[in-house]
Amino acid sequence: MASRRAALLKAVRTFFEQRDVLEVETPQLSRAAISDPAIQSLCTRLAGQDYYLHTSPELPMKRLLAAGWGDIYQICKVFRAGESGRYHSPEFTLLEWYRVGWDDAQLRRETVALIQALAERTLAVREWRYAEAFAAVLGIDALTAPVAQLQQVAQQRGVAPEGEMARDAWLDLLFSTVVAPGFPDDQLVVITDYPASQAALARLNPDGRTAARFEIFWGSLELANGYFELCDPFEQRRRFEVDQVRREAEGLPLAPLDESFLAALEAGMPDCAGVALGLDRLLMKITGADCIDEVLSFSLR
Repeated sequence: MASRRAALLKAVRTFFEQRDVLEVETPQLSRAAISDPAIQSLCTRLAGQDYYLHTSPELPMKRLLAAGWGDIYQICKVFRAGESGRYHSPEFTLLEWYRVGWDDAQLRRETVALIQALAERTLAVREWRYAEAFAAVLGIDALTAPVAQLQQVAQQRGVAPEGEMARDAWLDLLFSTVVAPGFPDDQLVVITDYPASQAALARLNPDGRTAARFEIFWGSLELANGYFELCDPFEQRRRFEVDQVRREAEGLPLAPLDESFLAALEAGMPDCAGVALGLDRLLMKITGADCIDEVLSFSLR
């Protein structure tokens, strides 16, 4: 497996070298951490100061974009607390890249091209709007369905957990347990136009109801998550602050916001699109591995 991983990394670098995209490195430690309540950071204390292992190189890479570095990519280890399972490891390898002047449609085409090139096979590709997928599989409108309806559908499908959940949590549950498992295993499925409430760091589409965000699945396994990036520093700060309120309400630890990133947005980040792709998961699909541990040199479990 080590030789397959080495070949994959070499092929990634060749792909971007041919397209004049610059490889960069950014720090793995930061005094700030991601605010997204769905992702938990690992924290360590050094010389009386809390530092957080990055869950993604996204924010420092965007600081490079704001500094005028142009098209960039990075291959790095990232760390997420509480992630362990068939497709999850608390430490994994992420490929992230940004294209200046591109939107999400252009970037998702390049992402599909990269996956096809690395897999060395032609996979059928289906592009599906998030709301279309829900309507086709579950017969509901994902953009307007109230929590009570989502909960009822989940119960009918036998996937409803005990306790209360936020609306987006119900959507995530239905998507991961009912919608995505139906994707053909020999096909790439590109899901676009996620609900505005799941925009994270993406700008909204003109309709105001959906975000310029996409995810790419190989079969039911998510490989990539990308955006037409939000460049508005005031809206980005507002979203971070909303996340912090949600974290506090859910009893999750709070960490400082990345003020250096927000300052870079204020200074001016160019219009761009970015995407993160899990290389371990991609290697699983390429090799037919059943568990992420099979493609790692060392398991942390």
